[in-house]
Amino acid sequence: MVTYPERVTDDDRVFKALADPTRRYLLDLLFARDGRTLSELESELAMTRFGVMKHLKVLEDADLVVTRRSGREKLHFLNPVPIRTIHDRWIDKYTGRRASALTELKAELEQEP
Repeated sequence: MVTYPERVTDDDRVFKALADPTRRYLLDLLFARDGRTLSELESELAMTRFGVMKHLKVLEDADLVVTRRSGREKLHFLNPVPIRTIHDRWIDKYTGRRASALTELKAELEQEP
């Protein structure tokens, strides 16, 4: 049996949130136009209002979506910082060496003999 650590990190929350296609679609909607209400987001999906609320809660817990009240409305905004943090931590460090190796190879091949 595999055991996992008890603590859940911010990265874990972001990966969990991004693992679902519906949540990624919600993020795409907010990227296209920030500051949407629950009703606006719900109209774009074939699911109940409660289902959309549950997905938004996971996104909020991962800090990918932040909210602000404007009168009676609750507006949802995309927060790109956690995605950038994931990129810097998990993607950028693995591609950096490859990119520099390709740049060096290009320079070497372009040198005149």
